[in-house]
Amino acid sequence: MANVAPTRSNLLQRRDQLKLAIRGIDLLKRKRDALLGEFFGLVKVSLAARKELGLTTKDAYFSLFLANAWDSPEAVEGLGLAVDSELDLEMEVENIFGVKVPQIKVPEFDEELPFSPISVGVRTLDAAGQFRKLAKALINVASTETRLRKIGEEIKKTSRRVNALEQIVAPNISNEIKGIVSVLDQRALEEVTVLKRIKNKLEAKEAEKKAAKA
Repeated sequence: MANVAPTRSNLLQRRDQLKLAIRGIDLLKRKRDALLGEFFGLVKVSLAARKELGLTTKDAYFSLFLANAWDSPEAVEGLGLAVDSELDLEMEVENIFGVKVPQIKVPEFDEELPFSPISVGVRTLDAAGQFRKLAKALINVASTETRLRKIGEEIKKTSRRVNALEQIVAPNISNEIKGIVSVLDQRALEEVTVLKRIKNKLEAKEAEKKAAKA
């Protein structure tokens, strides 16, 4: 209030700012609620993806154990070194309530394995297929949890903005409005008092003139 001149124009300006702050609080709360709904929906998806990853990991490493036992570790390792270990991933950016959220697309592997199955044992072939499933499960978890983290960070930012507007900005503007109104009311009261004094003096002079004529 010390830096705000108590004028009617400033009063109107502060009232407009308060309306804008209240509107901003409402919009941010709606955004936060929508993001929370999206967040808790993704939590369920993330838990399911984690569960699937755990099961797929067990199956993959059990199949690897059998492959090593039946086809020898050297054969399995040699086949693993012969296969290209690089994997190209595609990523899209989705707009969720104004938040840009990355989404990693889970790849679809070719049905044919990148080596001839003729010289490869059945257990090793099964292990190769299980580890493909494991790769997809890992990518699915990474995609889901990346989205979850991004939305969680935005919820925190939005909540901080809501708190700042509700607890600092809006109260400060309201206090400034009260201060300006108080000063303007005091000035109006003083003006009324001065006008009454002037009126009383004029009436007294008029009464004196009438008494002198009488």
